[in-house]
Formats: sequence, C-alpha cells, structure tokens
Amino acid sequence: MKKINIFYWICTGILLAMVGVGSVFDAIAYPDSVKIVTGLGYPAYLVPFLGIAKLLAFAVILVPGYPRLKEWAYAGIAFDILGALYSNIVLGKPLPALIFIILPILLLAGSYIFYHKRSDVGNRVLVES
Repeated sequence: MKKINIFYWICTGILLAMVGVGSVFDAIAYPDSVKIVTGLGYPAYLVPFLGIAKLLAFAVILVPGYPRLKEWAYAGIAFDILGALYSNIVLGKPLPALIFIILPILLLAGSYIFYHKRSDVGNRVLVES
C-alpha cells in the first residue's frame, strides 16, 4: 500500500506541477497563455474557462472522497491534454514539441491507475475487517 501511495503522489504531484501551474495562468488570462491557445486556432475567451475547469478538476482529485467526481475530473483533464496533442499534431508541430504533451498524458494515466489501486486496496481492507 505504501508503494502505491508513493507512486500515486509522485505522478499526481508532477502532473499538478506541469498542468496545474499553467492552469493558473490560463485562469487569469495571462497574455502568453492566450497567445498559445489562439495560436492553436481557438478563441481567446476559451482560455479562462479551461484554466478554471482544470483548477477545479485538480481540486477534486486532491480532496479525499467523491469518487464519481474524480472520474469526471480525470476525464476532463484527459480531454484537455489529448485535445492539445491533437491540435499540435494537426498544425504539424515537430516531435520534440509533442514530447511535452505526451509526458502529462503518461503522468495522468499513472495517477489514474494508482488512484484506482489505492481505492481497491482500501476497499479490500474494509471488507476483510
């Protein structure tokens, strides 16, 4: 159980550092964030919405409980990151630029998998006692 928790927090922490910090800049519509999103072909008014949605998703992931909301939060972050990956591929960005999008996808997958492993171990302990 301890290893599962460690891996969960490593994946979740690095993911939060990579995507969560950028979400703060998105939420306040920082000019560089707006420039990146509009460069992908999306309207500028979408930036604060996505930033606040990602911050809310990370809050749900970090707060204990609420398993159904956690599923939606993980799905929302996955849609956001996969959408960014797709947009960059369509624009013909080189592979090194895509690595910085693929890494959060792997971290999100790790966080999600270890979240479920933590839940399964916790449920087994409750059932056995």
